[in-house]
Amino acid sequence: MLHSPRPKLIPRARLAFALNFTDRRLFSSLSHERSQPSSPSSSPARNELLDLFDHLLRRCCSAEQPGRVHARIVVAGASDSAFLAARLVSVYARFGLLGNARIVFDETPAECKSNLLLWNSILRAYTSNGCHEEALELYVGMRKVGVLGDGFTFPLVMRDCAEMGRSIWCRSVHCHALQMGLHHNLHVVNGLMGMYAKLGQMGSALQLFDRMSARSCISWNTMISGFALKFDCDGALEMFRRMESEGVEPNVVTWTSLLSSHARSGRDAETVELFGLMRMRGIGPSAEVLAVVLSVCSNMIALHMIKAIHGLVIKVGCEAYLIVKNSLVCAYGKQRQLKDASQLFLEMESKNIVSWNALITSYAESGLCDEAFEIFSQLKKSNGCSLVRPNVISWSVIIDAFASAGRGRESLELYRQMQLANIVGNAVTISSVLSVCAELAALNLGREVHGHVARALLNHNLLVANSLITMYMRCGCLNEGSLVFKKLVAKDLISWNSMIAGCGMHGLGKDAVRYFDGMVETGIKPDEVTFVAVLSACSHAGLVVEGRKLYDRMTEEFGIEPQMEHYACLVDLLSRSGSLQEAGEIVKAMPMTPNVCVWGALLNACRMYRDTDFAEATASHVFNQNWETTGSYMLLSNIYAANGQWDDSARLRISAKEKGLKKVPGQSWIELSNKFYMFSSGRALQLGMEDVHGVLEELTLQMETEDVIPAILLKTAGT
Repeated sequence: MLHSPRPKLIPRARLAFALNFTDRRLFSSLSHERSQPSSPSSSPARNELLDLFDHLLRRCCSAEQPGRVHARIVVAGASDSAFLAARLVSVYARFGLLGNARIVFDETPAECKSNLLLWNSILRAYTSNGCHEEALELYVGMRKVGVLGDGFTFPLVMRDCAEMGRSIWCRSVHCHALQMGLHHNLHVVNGLMGMYAKLGQMGSALQLFDRMSARSCISWNTMISGFALKFDCDGALEMFRRMESEGVEPNVVTWTSLLSSHARSGRDAETVELFGLMRMRGIGPSAEVLAVVLSVCSNMIALHMIKAIHGLVIKVGCEAYLIVKNSLVCAYGKQRQLKDASQLFLEMESKNIVSWNALITSYAESGLCDEAFEIFSQLKKSNGCSLVRPNVISWSVIIDAFASAGRGRESLELYRQMQLANIVGNAVTISSVLSVCAELAALNLGREVHGHVARALLNHNLLVANSLITMYMRCGCLNEGSLVFKKLVAKDLISWNSMIAGCGMHGLGKDAVRYFDGMVETGIKPDEVTFVAVLSACSHAGLVVEGRKLYDRMTEEFGIEPQMEHYACLVDLLSRSGSLQEAGEIVKAMPMTPNVCVWGALLNACRMYRDTDFAEATASHVFNQNWETTGSYMLLSNIYAANGQWDDSARLRISAKEKGLKKVPGQSWIELSNKFYMFSSGRALQLGMEDVHGVLEELTLQMETEDVIPAILLKTAGT
């Protein structure tokens, strides 16, 4: 039983409708026809009556008119005509009145239910209105009453199967078509290819294509579109060339699919080349083609190309198309041409949610999160229909904008507002929120988000799972992070890197090396980030031998050239083990100029081993570079202080002060009742932080008693 809406028909008493004079004159003759004795169904008079009603239904141009004609059909006693019923269903569906169409179908006499035209009409009504499941149920009912379908039925049902993604149904419908002897019907075979292409089964689609005795341009376009959907631009290009070799002229639909396949695969330069070839052959670009090319140009540093295509848009008269305007806003925005993007947005007569999101994204990606939020607020305040209210993309963009700007607390507050607005976050939203939780060590909120992930069945989404791993590892919950990692069916490079970095962060160097070996064994090739993480883990855990071997494997086995970060890790590894001279030689032999991180690693080791002479030599390199940082000054000053050279220590601090260098105070934060409190030395306590400060004093005393940290650091923290 279907549960389709069944709105009331327009009252039959309202018979006047706005047709031209000729139609009114024809319609007025119905009263005379109805006053005569009933004629046999095959009589000329009845046929003329049916033709008249068919003519009137075809001329309907507003949603009110079909109901009025329907009322006259009932009054005239012609509602038992399967032909008119099929026409009524079709006209109602054209105006979106699917409930009325279903009433006509259900109330048609049983003897008419064997009419294939009527079934095709109701199937088309549901399919064209996106009610694919209901259409498939109708198809099952149709076969139960013995109506088997024809060349018009199967393309509709195949489209429904493809949209529902039901492979078993697809195979069954394919068999039904073969049983009906339609394996040579061009429309049916095109529908079968489109169905398999939609499901990603291009092998089956290609078999059907190769067996075709005759092909239309639609056949070729269906195949090229199928390859485009699978991001297989090579397959699409091969089919395109084969099409040309057989003398079939590609049309604008062909070019759109070909360009789309290359754009989807990230082959931007080739997309632009193909667009140029299309223009050379005299094919006028459609709005869809222009949108595809603009999206490609926005990914390239090609502002001149965007402006050239903008000119072409105006030349070919496509500036009124919303899809083109939205693409232009997005393209200018990605090129940081925010003034142009805003101007285009303001010039739009009608805007949809894509338009708003394009402008918000433009400002967000330019790092202007406050401006992006202002536009977002305007969208929230708009009094338009539900289509122009913030959706999950709008919220995700603005949340990520604040997260990327280091304004994590505001990002989390926006996420709370999104939840209150009953907008369900997607994988991108969740990933952004989890990254903030990891940065702020907001474990409680992270666990809350994990619960949402489980309820939304996003556990196996790789982006979300990797974010969960990072969040748990950074918050020190290694067991929970490991559990998420183990439950992943498919792990990528980021999954392994997150585990390696997390272990290294907490001093678990051997575990980090073990994860590295496991990754290599599964066939995933490590990258530069992997080696930074594992070398850093070895450094902090004192695994000198393992670290040296991994560094050698990086260059010899995996062919990765060491970058600055790798040299910094190696220098830190050797320095921490006391091999200061060897570390210094590596620094001197570096093929690039060492940065402050490399010298800082060496200088920090000097502090650990109180090697004043080596520290002075190292610090001189840092000071000569005029880096605007206080770290090296403070490190050398602390080395002097640790060796009792108080005058030298004071001299360095004064020198740093005279140069205007200020040490950025360290900050800490704590989450209490879903609120974050931040504190640092030299700042007044936030309201409500008194209890937190009491706990800190208690912990400090306990740590001092157990000799966990040096007393000098405790005194510094106390100030």
